[in-house]
Amino acid sequence: MSLKITVIGTGYLGATHAAAMAELGFEVLGLDVAPEKIEMLSRGQVPMYEPGLEELLRAHVAGIEGSSGRLRFTMDWAEAAEFGDVHFLCVNTPQKHGEYACDMSYVNSAVDSLSKHLRRPALVVGKSTVPVGSAARLAGRIAELAPAGGDVELAWNPEFLREGFAVQDTLHPDRIVVGVRGERAEKLLRQVYAGPVAEGSPFIVTDFPTAELVKTAANSFLATKISFINAMAEVCEAAGGDVAGLAEAIGHDERIGRKFLRAGIGFGGGCLPKDIRAFMARAGELGADQALTFLREIDSINMRRRGLMVEMAREGVGGSFLGKRVAVLGAAFKPDSDDVRDSPALNVAGQIHLQGGQVTVYDPKGMPNAKQVFPTLGYADSALEAVRGADVVLHLTEWREFREIDPARLASVAAHRLVLDGRNALDPARWRAAGWTYRAMGRPTA
Repeated sequence: MSLKITVIGTGYLGATHAAAMAELGFEVLGLDVAPEKIEMLSRGQVPMYEPGLEELLRAHVAGIEGSSGRLRFTMDWAEAAEFGDVHFLCVNTPQKHGEYACDMSYVNSAVDSLSKHLRRPALVVGKSTVPVGSAARLAGRIAELAPAGGDVELAWNPEFLREGFAVQDTLHPDRIVVGVRGERAEKLLRQVYAGPVAEGSPFIVTDFPTAELVKTAANSFLATKISFINAMAEVCEAAGGDVAGLAEAIGHDERIGRKFLRAGIGFGGGCLPKDIRAFMARAGELGADQALTFLREIDSINMRRRGLMVEMAREGVGGSFLGKRVAVLGAAFKPDSDDVRDSPALNVAGQIHLQGGQVTVYDPKGMPNAKQVFPTLGYADSALEAVRGADVVLHLTEWREFREIDPARLASVAAHRLVLDGRNALDPARWRAAGWTYRAMGRPTA
C-alpha cells in the first residue's frame, strides 16, 4: 500500500516538507487555517523566499500544467484525517510574549482539531520544535480524543532545516531522528524516508524526550559556537588581535572545526534565539536550570554584538548620527532568505535610525518583509542607490551579491569611503585598494 501523507501547517517548514514528500513520490494533502496561504500554494506560489522551493512546489501541485498532481491543499480537518496515513505536524512554536517559554497553543490546537476526526489507524508525527515532555503529553491527548483510540500513534521527528538550504535538507537530510514508542511507528517512518535512507542518511531511533532534545541541543551548540567566536572578537579588539586569523587557526583543529566561526553581529532568525530561551525555560521547569545557565550568557553576548556595531558606526561618523547618511547592506537575518525575524541587520539599522541617522537599506530579497517591520527606514532598489551619498556603509547580511560587488563603483557615489563589515565576509584588500577605510569587528584597523 502506498502511504498517503498530510502536512498540518504550511508555513516555511510545512510548505517545504509537503513539496518534498510529493517529490519522494507520495500523495500529499497540505492543511492550513489561513485561506490566503492555501490559495497561494494552490497556485504554486510560496509566501516566502527559499531557493528551489517554488520550482519544487510547481512540479507537484495539482492543476498546474506539467505537474505530477500529487500535492493538494485544504482547510478541512475531516478531509485531512480521512486522507492521511501519516500526519506531519509542522505548525509554529513562537516565543511567548513577555516570557522565555515556548508558545504551544498552535501545536495544541492542531492536535485537538485533527485528533477528533481520526477514525482509522494513523501515525501523527511532530516536526515542530517543542519543549521536552510535549510529545508524551500530546500522545495522551490524541489517545483521549481520537475515535480510533489506540490505533492512532504519535512519533516525534524533529526538523533540521537551514534557511536557504531547506529543499536540500529535506530531500537529502544529514540525519533523520525519530522518537517512537512502538515498532509500527518506526516501520511507517522507515517507509516515508526510504529514499533518503537508501542514499545514506543515518536513521536514528530514540525515545520521545531524546528526539525532542536533539533539536534544542543542536541549536544551543550552534549558538554557543557563534557567541564563542564573537566573545573572542571582543577580546581581540581589546588586545589588538585579529579574530579572523584566530578563527582560522583554531578551526584547523578537527575537534573544533571551521564552521560557524566567523565573528560578526551575531545570530537571529525565527529559530536560534527563541529555541535557546525556550530550552532555558523548560530546564527551569524540570529543575535542571543550572545545567543551562551558560545559555543566558550566550544570548547576552549575541545581543551585545548589535549594540557594539551601532557604537562602531557612531564612532565612524564622528560621534553622532544626526544629519549623517548610513547605508545598510542587508535586512534578512541570513543570506538566501527573505526572513527578517529577529534580524541583527534590521535591528542595527533600526537603532541607528532611532538615534537620528538617515538610514537607507538594500537587501536582494528581504525588503518587502523589512518594510512591514520598519516602515520608517529608507529603502533602495540596489546597493549602489543605498550607498549614494552615504557617510558610512554597513555590511550586515553576507549575500554573495555584496561579497562580489565592485568597491570602486560604490566608492564613486559614497560621500565618505568608510565600510564596516559586520559579517567579516568582505575582502579587506579589495576594499582598501578601492580607497575605502575597512573596519570589521575584532580585526586590526590597518
